[in-house]
Amino acid sequence: MYFTAEPAPNHRLPLYKTILCVTCALLLVLNGFSLYHNLESLKGTNALLSQSARVADRLQYLNVLVLDAESSLRGYFISGSETYLGPSKTAATEIDNEFNELQTLLAGSPTQLKNLGQLKSLIRRKMSMLQQSIDVYKQGGLAEIVNISRVTDDRATMDEIRLQVVIMTREQNEALSTGSAAFYHEYQKAVLLGIGINALAILVLIMFYQLVRRSFQNRAAVEYALQNANDTLESTVSKRTEQLSVLSRHLISVNEVEKARLARELHDELGANLTSISMDLGAVTQQLAQTQPELAAQLRHAKATLLETVELKRRIVEDLRPSLLDNLGLCAAIESYCEDFARMSSVRCETDVAINIDNREATLTIALFRIVQESLTNILKYARAGMVSVTLKRNEHGLVLRVIDDGIGITEDALQKPMSHGLLGMRERALLLGGTLTVRQGPEGKGTCVEAVIPMPLTPEPEDIDADADAEA
Repeated sequence: MYFTAEPAPNHRLPLYKTILCVTCALLLVLNGFSLYHNLESLKGTNALLSQSARVADRLQYLNVLVLDAESSLRGYFISGSETYLGPSKTAATEIDNEFNELQTLLAGSPTQLKNLGQLKSLIRRKMSMLQQSIDVYKQGGLAEIVNISRVTDDRATMDEIRLQVVIMTREQNEALSTGSAAFYHEYQKAVLLGIGINALAILVLIMFYQLVRRSFQNRAAVEYALQNANDTLESTVSKRTEQLSVLSRHLISVNEVEKARLARELHDELGANLTSISMDLGAVTQQLAQTQPELAAQLRHAKATLLETVELKRRIVEDLRPSLLDNLGLCAAIESYCEDFARMSSVRCETDVAINIDNREATLTIALFRIVQESLTNILKYARAGMVSVTLKRNEHGLVLRVIDDGIGITEDALQKPMSHGLLGMRERALLLGGTLTVRQGPEGKGTCVEAVIPMPLTPEPEDIDADADAEA
């Protein structure tokens, strides 16, 4: 089974979700502008309130300046000392400064500017009268001032000034009240609008949350279904792989059994028939040697062909089931096969397989022999090696079979290639014995090393048993 990894498609957010997100963002922006407008209105109202307070303070200060000037004049009239005239002398300059400030503060109100003009006329008239009173006092004394006071009404002038100040203060307060009422009305509208915008934004956010939640639930359900499908697929693949592995091992066993049966039949029946034919040909050749020498020569040629056929039969039988494997054991069979390999391929082959293995372990011996046979065949086909080393040793893990060459090595692609039947067959033979087979680079990164590890508990060697028996005796 082959799997291909393709890039995932570029999914976009659905249109209705995009519209909801944009709507929510626009509502929040609108709410921000509304808050900014409210802040600007509040700032204007605060400025108006500050201006009104400053106008009221200036007007009251004007009134105080006039009263101080009048009081200082009375002190001068009573005492005759000009030190009391200090406030009246500085009042004119300060009054002009206050009028200039009020002119600036009331520049945007024509009505208040008109009232300011009337107040300015009243105060200037009052200050002029105070200055005339000083002049009259200096010329005629206090009696003249008393006579003038009887025919003039200074109190009425001061009352007019106070009234004008009160009128201007009241108009300023009314303007402030009107501005505050307008601001409060606008503020109420802005608050209601902000509440509506926030409520709408919350509603949009709730809708978007529901959509995201539903999408998340659908995604979780899909992931759960996909996980179950993957688990099922992995279980199925694992089970099918195990079945195929079992089938492969069974086919290997059946194949070896069939090879052994075919080898016996070829060795016994075909060998007997070929031997009988050879004997008959020999007898006929002797009879015809004197009378018909030409036929005798043809029979000798036929007998030579028959001998070649017998040799071919022997090689086929040896390939199917090496006789040395059954007669002399695994080590002798491996050494003999390596010698034949070196003779046929001109590749130097070193062996180190001097261990004792019970010949009754037919499955073990034939599997190890086939691994050596397949490894040497692959070396002959692909490795371009000059030397091969075959070792079979026993350690605490069991039997370790290594076939190492100094050739060009094997690539990773060749190891992973699904059609590498030779490597797969060797692995399955090792698995059939409960072991493992690894293919890696050889020593110092040169060549290839095929290593098969077959678990087998250590058993005492016959010499060790004899030595233990002698020791006990």
